[in-house]
Amino acid sequence: MREALITGASSGIGAVFARKLAQRGYDLVLVARRRERLEALTRELEEKHSIGAEALAADLARDDDLARVEERIRSAGTLELLVNNAGFGTRGWFHEADLEPHDRMHRLHVLATLRLTHAAVQGMTARGRGGIVNVSSVAGFVQTPGSTSYVATKAWMISFTEGLHLELKATGSPVKVQALCPGFTYSEFHDVVGMDRKRIPQAWWMKAEEVVDASLRGLEGGKLTVVPGWRYRLLVLLLGLLPRALLHAGSIKYAARYRGQGAE
Repeated sequence: MREALITGASSGIGAVFARKLAQRGYDLVLVARRRERLEALTRELEEKHSIGAEALAADLARDDDLARVEERIRSAGTLELLVNNAGFGTRGWFHEADLEPHDRMHRLHVLATLRLTHAAVQGMTARGRGGIVNVSSVAGFVQTPGSTSYVATKAWMISFTEGLHLELKATGSPVKVQALCPGFTYSEFHDVVGMDRKRIPQAWWMKAEEVVDASLRGLEGGKLTVVPGWRYRLLVLLLGLLPRALLHAGSIKYAARYRGQGAE
């Protein structure tokens, strides 16, 4: 029996991970705040794929809920995959914003990822198998005014995953970790932020199914960083080559044009 736990599983990339893994025969633990959506998805997957699915409603920015999910992971003797997908964005300048959403974002993207990964990787290394996918973003490769906390937390996820990957390799562990870095993806994410999708050319939008397929292929091949879509892979390459001062100048110009809109 193989088991996977997915956070942020009620919609978007998380829900697609759930459907793709159910097709592969994984039993699932689905974590999100919206219990009704989770329960509807678990029923769908159980009936369609004859797998076991558990709805675990939790707000991972809350210490008590996070502790419950940690305990569920530690007690799972057959957990083979953890997908840290839960996340959200904000819009506007940090110095003008209410601190609460930024505090919540760091708790969810950073602390929840840290603690759930720690809970999972201990059991996985002891059993000698397993994988962890941390869903970051292309935004994690360059800072953007108006999305300071979002970009910073996504950059942390990339760096944290890389460091863990090196530790596992150094100790000879077969456990795999991946930083999944999608670009603009059709989901509820941008609706919640309040972003106008028309600002971005259609060619730059990807389906969640494409993102998840790229992630699972990369995980099977042991690829550390997965950037779905050739346009985004080229973009990341260019970002690594351009002088930081030039990137900063472009970011400032972009932010001045679209003041307070945020970015993915």
